[in-house]
Amino acid sequence: MLRARPENGAEGLAPLQRALDLHSPGYSLDWWIDGHRADGRAAVLFVQEEDGFGGVGEASGPLTRGDVVVLGPGEALDAPLLAGLAITLPEGVSVEGLPSVLRPDHDRRFTDRPGGCAEEERAYRRILLTWSESVGPFVLRALNCHRVRMEDSLSHYHRPEGGFDELYLVQGVAEGGALWWGPAEPIVAERAATADEARALLRKEEVAVGDLIHVPRGTVHRAVGGVLAHVITVPGFVPGAELGVDHHLRRLAERFDLGAEELPYRVASSDDEVVR
Repeated sequence: MLRARPENGAEGLAPLQRALDLHSPGYSLDWWIDGHRADGRAAVLFVQEEDGFGGVGEASGPLTRGDVVVLGPGEALDAPLLAGLAITLPEGVSVEGLPSVLRPDHDRRFTDRPGGCAEEERAYRRILLTWSESVGPFVLRALNCHRVRMEDSLSHYHRPEGGFDELYLVQGVAEGGALWWGPAEPIVAERAATADEARALLRKEEVAVGDLIHVPRGTVHRAVGGVLAHVITVPGFVPGAELGVDHHLRRLAERFDLGAEELPYRVASSDDEVVR
């Protein structure tokens, strides 16, 4: 798992870019300030700082943290005093038919849809760009994103082959909000000879607003305690490629009599294997 922050600029994004290139070549990461132009390839922009106004072509209006702007080749966002993340899509990807601006908290087309990393009733989970019309109104298979507040998410990983990478753009953190993560292979194999080895399978990572976190395929991850983030999948969600591991973690915890803070797992998804 790798992390970048806007204040570290392009140099800070370089390790994430190299990691993304391993499985998903053709995507480019940038931090933008005051706007962004999509030269030659379409781009998806995430507004991170703060509230203001922006325009694409002759259309302009309010923008705030959490909004998403979709630019076709040659289009530009003019947004003085605003900033965020830009992901340039691979050559030939079309965004025709998609709105220029997607506002999860100001557009009635986006309503809470519990599931995924936020399954509790009335969970905040708003799907902006999706892989299927059955999931949301706007389909872009080259990149999916949903804005979600994660309190107690499934411990899972994405298949190394035929799966997808994930980026978390953190936009809010409650006290105690954090990510647990570790390599999937030893967890799936339940390979631990001692309690200390079991404890070492996962590590806890504190997160902060502004973090961009890359979760590569084959990495178990779980958000807890109230992490609000744009969850971005590259190249897009692949059904059957998201694999739960809470049943493995539960067996390991019970084998070594480990408590919830020593080897945590999500109880609600720990009885059987979960595949999504």
